Amino acid sequence: MEASSHDEFREFVAMRSTALLRLAVLLTGGDRHAAEDLLQIALMKAYGRWARIEQHEAYVRQVMYRQQVNRWRLRRHRAETTVPVLPESETGTDAGSESELRIALWAALGRLSKRQRAVVVLRYFEDLPEAEVAALLGCPVGTVRSTAHRSLAKLRALVPELGPEGPAERVQPLSYTPKEVQR
Repeated sequence: MEASSHDEFREFVAMRSTALLRLAVLLTGGDRHAAEDLLQIALMKAYGRWARIEQHEAYVRQVMYRQQVNRWRLRRHRAETTVPVLPESETGTDAGSESELRIALWAALGRLSKRQRAVVVLRYFEDLPEAEVAALLGCPVGTVRSTAHRSLAKLRALVPELGPEGPAERVQPLSYTPKEVQR
């Protein structure tokens, strides 16, 4: 890789890694370590082709989506993670309803199936059109529509405070904090 491309890659990683890690955390269902691995794999794949890529962020995101879909396909049954001590409940100084709604939504996202979570994240948090979500997940557009409909219905049942408009309109993008993702 040329020095200019290398510098451009380093600058991209410095500027966009936080947002890309946030996306990876959402795609992995809150598993910070898996999210870091996912982002690292995507950046490694992009690094080798950096000079030939026209839209760097779009390429990295697509690699992340496809890599995560491959992980889901390879793991038919995900082993449960046991912890010796249950995590403490959230009792921070910010007891606002938006914080509580974020925590509830975070937990509800973890209760969706892998495909449902991917559709919700791509469709509503990443704001991708149905056709692009279908292409990324390798399924028909109708499947994306029906999965999104069922996913939103399940989210509304799990978190009634969301109301009829759904998660994307009521809650600002989720940010990672360790207590929020512990199960």
